[in-house]
Amino acid sequence: MTVRPIRLFGDPVLRAVSAPIDEIDDGIRALVQDLIDTVELPGRAGVAAPQIGVGLRAFSYNIDGDIGYVLNPVLVETRGEPQPVGEGCLSVPGLWHEAIRYPWAKVVGIDLDGNEVVLEGEGLLAQALQHETDHLDGMLYLSRLPADTRREAMRQVRESDWF
Repeated sequence: MTVRPIRLFGDPVLRAVSAPIDEIDDGIRALVQDLIDTVELPGRAGVAAPQIGVGLRAFSYNIDGDIGYVLNPVLVETRGEPQPVGEGCLSVPGLWHEAIRYPWAKVVGIDLDGNEVVLEGEGLLAQALQHETDHLDGMLYLSRLPADTRREAMRQVRESDWF
């Protein structure tokens, strides 16, 4: 069991589109365990594989104590009118801004046995599904911010002690 360090804004792995998982082997099983171990820490709703330095399509989630993972997730449906919702990111520590998200989302993927996994819901789950699939597409939540807010966020990043 390994809690992996989180890659921070500026790391190229966070900007790259993640590759699909073609074969489930011991390496993928270890990746899933690391994702779960890493998301179990307090205050974490999700961890995408790129955030721990792995460019594969996988993420873990921890929503109200419900912990799990999805391999090769695809955001297949969103509903409602996009709205600003308070959001942060482990890869951009210390920042919290209003990102534009749909109030309901659905992700389809597979588990370690190749069985279909469907996650759908509203609120924090919908937000996490959108946030984590964005990571797999090489996008950070900062890209979802209105232009003025994004400029302010980038100033905060440049002035942070971790950048």
